Amino acid sequence: MNGVLPDTRIKALIAEGAISASPAIIPEQIQPASLDLRLGTTAYRLRASFLTGKGRRVMERLPDFQMHQMDLTDGAVLERGCVYLVPLMERLALPKGLTAVANAKSSTGRLDLLTRLVTDDGTEFDRLPEGYDGPIYAEICPRSFSVLVRPGMRLNQLRLREGQAVLTDPELVSLNEAQPLVTGGPALIDQGLGFSVDLRPETGDLVGYRAKPHSGVVDLDRIGAYDAREFWDQLHTTEGRLILDPGAFYILVSREAVAIPPDYAAEMAPYLAMVGEFRVHYAGFFDPGFGVGEAGHGARGVLEVRCHEAPFVLEHGQVVGRLVYERMAERPERLYGEGIKSNYQGQGLKLAKQFA
Repeated sequence: MNGVLPDTRIKALIAEGAISASPAIIPEQIQPASLDLRLGTTAYRLRASFLTGKGRRVMERLPDFQMHQMDLTDGAVLERGCVYLVPLMERLALPKGLTAVANAKSSTGRLDLLTRLVTDDGTEFDRLPEGYDGPIYAEICPRSFSVLVRPGMRLNQLRLREGQAVLTDPELVSLNEAQPLVTGGPALIDQGLGFSVDLRPETGDLVGYRAKPHSGVVDLDRIGAYDAREFWDQLHTTEGRLILDPGAFYILVSREAVAIPPDYAAEMAPYLAMVGEFRVHYAGFFDPGFGVGEAGHGARGVLEVRCHEAPFVLEHGQVVGRLVYERMAERPERLYGEGIKSNYQGQGLKLAKQFA
């Protein structure tokens, strides 16, 4: 069956050698519908981001852009505003019929840590064609905070697909009728499931956070260790309106709570550019079972927002993005939030896990 490969199929690909790594892949990397990728031991500071280009290899192009090389073994700081390339521990040899797409993990996006997958022969980021056989690299650009990284850290993840997996709008309407996907509002289905921004919370007037421009270093291994007030300004409003500053980074939350049934996965995609000059996500994989579980009421989507060009007014209930649903090739062995450490199950407005 066509669809996104579940954890069982990912394990089989590892056993067959289609996905290999040194050191070997550990069970914690395997998510219900994706594989976490690990940083290697070396980072290259670049003078500019680049795509490899057809018929070219990353290591062949690197001398044109490399400024210096860094050893990550004992930990190293990736400076805010700089671009780095890190060879990953994993290597791929995709079988015929399989393609892959990468995205930043949730905590990576919430730290405004732009992370993209780079490959040999690559003409776009985060996409691997069927038959790709070679190494993979992470391009990392810390936008708001400098970060301390070490080998083995998992900043992005890989999803594998067999054939066409995306649900059409009529299929999504049928799924929503059978298994309601949204609470807190109607299901707006148009090239996916639309979601809007919540600027009128049920309690209080805290609607989001804005990254402070001059903060300290965040050690990505330190969970719940940092005082959010040192890194973020709280945003309060009673008017249901927020003016975004160009270049600033915001954490907001969707008005709707969404659910991803066990036989489906989803990816957050930007809404149409014509709704405003801002980007609404940097991390976007939603695993099967997200927002489904003991509570059974869904979980709201956290929005990682950066405004471009000109100040822009966001209004409560304004549609800002959409979830694109995909069918799974098979139901995963484990679902999001079941027997695995899932930091954002049942979430509302929430910063990255490094902040107390």
